[in-house]
Order: sequence, then C-alpha cells, then structure tokens
Amino acid sequence: MRGLRAAVGLLTRIPVGTGRFEAASSIPWLPFVGAVIGLVVAAGFVFLAEVLPGLAAAALAVMLGIVITGALHEDGLADSADAFGAGGSPEETLRILKDPTHGTYGVIALVLSIVLRVLSLAALPATAALLTLPTVHALGRGGAVGLIGFLPPATGDGLGAAHSRSGSAFGIWGGILSAVAIAMALLGWWGALFAAFAGAGALLIGLLAMRRISGFTGDVLGATEQVIEIGLLLVAAALASSGGLSTPWWSL
Repeated sequence: MRGLRAAVGLLTRIPVGTGRFEAASSIPWLPFVGAVIGLVVAAGFVFLAEVLPGLAAAALAVMLGIVITGALHEDGLADSADAFGAGGSPEETLRILKDPTHGTYGVIALVLSIVLRVLSLAALPATAALLTLPTVHALGRGGAVGLIGFLPPATGDGLGAAHSRSGSAFGIWGGILSAVAIAMALLGWWGALFAAFAGAGALLIGLLAMRRISGFTGDVLGATEQVIEIGLLLVAAALASSGGLSTPWWSL
C-alpha cells in the first residue's frame, strides 16, 4: 500500500503521512487515484445539479477537483503554456518552466481549461458524468505515465526526473494498462475510443516537449493531464449531445 499512499500524496492534498516519497511505487497507482478523484468530482456535480443550474453545478464540481489536487496539473499547464508559447532556446524554455509566476500564455491556458471543462461537464447527464469523469481523470494520469516511460527527463532534477529515474517498465506499463482497463470497465467499447484520444494527446505533447526541451518535466506531465482531460470532456459532451454515454454499456 506504500505505492497507493505515495500516489495519493502526489496527486492530492490529502495528508497521508510524512514518510519519504517513493516515485517508483506511485506510478502504477496514478490512474487509479485519478479515477477516484474523477468519481468525487462527478458525485459532487450530480449532487449539486439537483439544487443548482447545470453551469453553476459544473463550475463548483470543477473547483472541487482543483481543491482536491491543489491545482497541481493546472500549474503545470500554465507553466508549460508560458514556456512553449514564448519561444526561445531550450535553455530559455526551461528557465520559464521553472519560474513560479504565470504570464499571458499561462493565464489564457488556465481560463480556457476551466471554461471548457465547466461547459463540457454541464452538458453531461448524471449517468454520463459518473461514468465519464473517472475515465477521463484516469486516462489523463495514464497519459502522463506514458511520457515518463517513453521520454527522457529534460533536466536532472525535479519531479519528472525523480519519476524517470525510478520508473520500471513494469510500473509504467502497469499504469498505462490500468488507465485503459478503467476506461473499458466504465465505458465499454467507448473506452477504447477515449483511450485512443488520450494516447494521441500524450503523443502531441510529447513531440512538442522533445522538440523544445528534448524531454519532459513535471510541468509537462501536468500539462499532459490537462490537455487529455479537456479533450476527453469535449468528446464526452459531443457524444452525450447525440444520445451516447447516457446508459451504462452493461445495461444495453
């Protein structure tokens, strides 16, 4: 259970003890913890939607997720948007990634992230939200795990390097396959489509990161989760608008 505790400590603000963080043991558990976060957000949305308009319920549910994670992935998205948007040499890009302040690109990325997630979530019926959000959050973390396994770290320090140094092939593939398994269990064959989109999102971010800084950092992992989460929520909203995802696959 040390791996699960390490994953909870990394992805959430939930206090799980003060022991030494073990990056390797946390990797296979990251999609599972992500799925639990998604389930909490979905449950919050369904409950709030009973007493509030859909947009208000969605906004508060998205905020709940941000509070639980301590805006970990949003910070990575903003830093990456600033660094990759500003241009410059790899050294300059890495310098911006390490800068704790956010510039214009970062602020725009954060606004778009929140707006798109709120609007997409508001378009989902209750059943679709309960099935989709755990899937989306699991695949977002699974995509980040994929980058850990297939890209080198861009620097020798930081969270990204810690995961890369300690991540085994078993742990990496365990994390990726567990994310896909969660998607298939919740969405049936739709889960394969969601997993394919998640893989495409991770690939695009990975190619950009390799081109700009020859690897990944912790911020790039956070940005990967956000890009996948946003993209999959948009896919879910599109499917829900056409009548898909409203009924669990096992009851069809």
